[in-house]
Amino acid sequence: MTIGPVQLIVLGFAQPEFHGEIIAELERLRESDTVRVIDALAVYKDAAGEVEVEHLSNLSEEEAIELGSKVGALVGLGIEGEEGFEAGAEAGAEAAADGVQVFSDEDAWDVIEEIPNDSAAALVLIEHHWAVPLRDAVMRAGGFRIADGFISPLDLVEIGLVTAEEAKQLHAHETAGAATTR
Repeated sequence: MTIGPVQLIVLGFAQPEFHGEIIAELERLRESDTVRVIDALAVYKDAAGEVEVEHLSNLSEEEAIELGSKVGALVGLGIEGEEGFEAGAEAGAEAAADGVQVFSDEDAWDVIEEIPNDSAAALVLIEHHWAVPLRDAVMRAGGFRIADGFISPLDLVEIGLVTAEEAKQLHAHETAGAATTR
């Protein structure tokens, strides 16, 4: 299994009304081999402050084992050389057999402290599988990633990609929930 670029996205939801659309979209992206969810943690705090935590991954068991062995191998390699590589790969594969879980419920407690009642936060670790051929082509050309990031709709006006009105609408849409949680 080739691992594409991996990205952590942290999302906030003011007064969330989940209807399965986000999970359905992540599944659609998985089916098209565009994006894979390595691990995701959703933390919901209701109006009374009661907390509900849910994990999500759309890796197959085989992919989870393979990913676990790669992660375990990387950790082991730095500790014990070749022997550590093998031991780390085995431990990672075993740990991942039940699914990869990068985020734990313990990690969630830091998030819970920060989110207000009647809101939610999601941490999503995704692999950009679509980018594997591009990344490999860049590497074959001797290139490497210097930086990356999302560009604000407001910045797109400056390069003429969207109009000022379109940027305002996109920006308002992207940040609408943030205004109600402050």
